[in-house]
Amino acid sequence: MASFFNRIFNRRKEPQETERADIMSGGVAIFTPFSGNAYESDIYRAAVDSIARNAAKLKGTHIITSSDRRKTGDHYLNRILQVRPNPYMTAYDLLYKMVTHYYLYNNAFAFLQKDEKGYLQAIYPLSPQNVEYLTDTTGEMYCRFLFANGSQVTLRFSEVLVVRRFFNSNDLLGDTNTAILPALELAHTQNEGLGNSIKANATIRGILKYNQVLAPEKLKEEKEAFINDYLTVSNNGGIAVIDSKAEYTPLELKPTAIDDKQLESVKKKIYEYLGISEKIVNSTYTEDEWAAFYESVLEPLAVQFSLELTDKLFTPREQAFGNSIIFESNRLQFASNASKTNILKELMPLGLFTTNQALEILNLPPVEDGDRRIQTLNVVNANKADQYQLNEGGNKE
Repeated sequence: MASFFNRIFNRRKEPQETERADIMSGGVAIFTPFSGNAYESDIYRAAVDSIARNAAKLKGTHIITSSDRRKTGDHYLNRILQVRPNPYMTAYDLLYKMVTHYYLYNNAFAFLQKDEKGYLQAIYPLSPQNVEYLTDTTGEMYCRFLFANGSQVTLRFSEVLVVRRFFNSNDLLGDTNTAILPALELAHTQNEGLGNSIKANATIRGILKYNQVLAPEKLKEEKEAFINDYLTVSNNGGIAVIDSKAEYTPLELKPTAIDDKQLESVKKKIYEYLGISEKIVNSTYTEDEWAAFYESVLEPLAVQFSLELTDKLFTPREQAFGNSIIFESNRLQFASNASKTNILKELMPLGLFTTNQALEILNLPPVEDGDRRIQTLNVVNANKADQYQLNEGGNKE
């Protein structure tokens, strides 16, 4: 039976006579996932998860735009983008994984599997241990992927979906997350400090000094007897009685408590690095806070995915005829009921919404014949306004 690797890449042949891509920055175009174990931080993981699960709700659509209308394109392609990008995951899973890689490694890759005619068959997110950009003798660019199991495959750059963050020092790759490592290390140290502080407070320590010379075995026995008699829960009175042969001196440990402001400061640094607020992470945001999150975080991701897939799935000629991929979300779903009502009250009379579109905004099921646009008679078609006024004038005369 063919392996999982071969089922995806169909035993693709390696291109001949390739060399490393020459980039203007002077370095090498080689990607190695490095996050400094950022995903091990509970703060960082929760923040990335909040972005990924909201970005995964974006809806990818093939559209064809002309001068007078915009219509939905290939239904088979839309099923890949919206429902099942490959046999092993849903569209939500694909976007969640891609966005998670995007924030952990600042580079996310996916294989665009196409048939002989160039039509998209599936999209597979990739988790490589190493990626190397190559060029052949004709100048065509490739990506050579090395995976954890030792498998290796070289794909045309036109078959690879690439999204990058902190796209600065390298011409082909995003920078690493080294800038946030000090804050992550501090967060880890704080967690360790809190744990040690709790353990120290829960432990009674002291020195039991005997005024006579005892053998090591006898000292050990006396110590165990003292602990069992006086330093256990059964000693309800909390009083120890000893004679002059021994002296017990308790050690008072005063562990340093971590200030809440210090904890919040570190958390704020991590959230600001990811461009979100704590309210987005714990889902207590207001309507305006959600709108800011959408415009500053989700919308840039949607633009990146839209532009990359449009370029990788359609030829320049097809793009010239209006073919494109867009990722969008119904932002009104997250508005308050009062805002939804006001929007529908103001815009439905203008014919901007159908009945079913209005019901969808209100999270209600569609109705039969609900795709008609309803418009008030108080709004006149601009092309007929002059004719309407002339007819009114003629009637008066």
